[in-house]
Amino acid sequence: MSANLPPAYYEAEKRYRAAKTVPEKIAHLEDMLTVMPKHKGTDKLRAGLRKRISKLKTAIQSKKSLGKRDSAFQIDKEGAGQVAVVGFANVGKSALVAALTNANPEVADFPLTTWKPTPGMMPVENMQIQLVDTPPLNRDYVEPELLDLIRRSDFILLVVDLQTDPVQQLEETISLLEEHRIIPRHLQDRYTEQGLLKFIPFLVLANKNDDENTDENLEIFRELIDADWPLCSVSVTSGRNLELLKMTLVERLKIIRVYSKAPGKEADLTSPFVLKKGSTVEDFAAKVHKDFAEKLKLAKVWGEGVFDGQKVQRDYALQDGDVVELHI
Repeated sequence: MSANLPPAYYEAEKRYRAAKTVPEKIAHLEDMLTVMPKHKGTDKLRAGLRKRISKLKTAIQSKKSLGKRDSAFQIDKEGAGQVAVVGFANVGKSALVAALTNANPEVADFPLTTWKPTPGMMPVENMQIQLVDTPPLNRDYVEPELLDLIRRSDFILLVVDLQTDPVQQLEETISLLEEHRIIPRHLQDRYTEQGLLKFIPFLVLANKNDDENTDENLEIFRELIDADWPLCSVSVTSGRNLELLKMTLVERLKIIRVYSKAPGKEADLTSPFVLKKGSTVEDFAAKVHKDFAEKLKLAKVWGEGVFDGQKVQRDYALQDGDVVELHI
């Protein structure tokens, strides 16, 4: 059977032959796999490309210079939380991160532009959340270090293209992650054996909801997926709902902002300490300084649920916006 390869395949092949670095060669080989039609006539060719990709990636990993400390996938967490932005190729992950942060990931209309993760800081009021643009997921091959990065993240933002079969994209992405023991936290009760599984909170983001004309697509998508899937929609192109997405991430990360006040001075309301919901005065003291929790004598709190300057115990649960004065 003839392979009947499309022109895009030969264009990718030309770029592959002209590539000078191994990562570029891998990216163009993956381009060739993506545009290649799936039928019996291409089975051997697909297998050959996958073998070539595997060899190149093994060569990269075997280099001593790519120890874990030097790996592009080892990204230190910063800000109020680390959000891994994941999905298949060409759903708009890089454009989203570029629109929301100070990062400059390469953005293009063709797939597989991103081959290494790119972190950026997203400002939300007086704090920042770290977004990490990740290489596209691909059922033919997933970089093990990418999976490790996703497992380490605090939250997963799963991006789908609302205008190109988002249901299939969601199902295939979740299936692929589940194969690697990464499970949405809201599905945790469905698993009896949980020892080797990593449960992480998810938000499904339907991108390319550009205007009222695509709202119908969103409603159809919402009806076709399980009701318990947390869902938000945006348009990176028009900026629609980007501010809503920011606040949704803050809510889903379940974080609070707490401000420090030195005795006899005004509170510093510009640089909050970010804690998980349910954190106590003792947790806050440890966040301010590692020795403060042990040496803490008393604390005063200004905020909801207390009168100004009320003395509280170290196990007092703090609320978002509380001001705390520690006495050591």
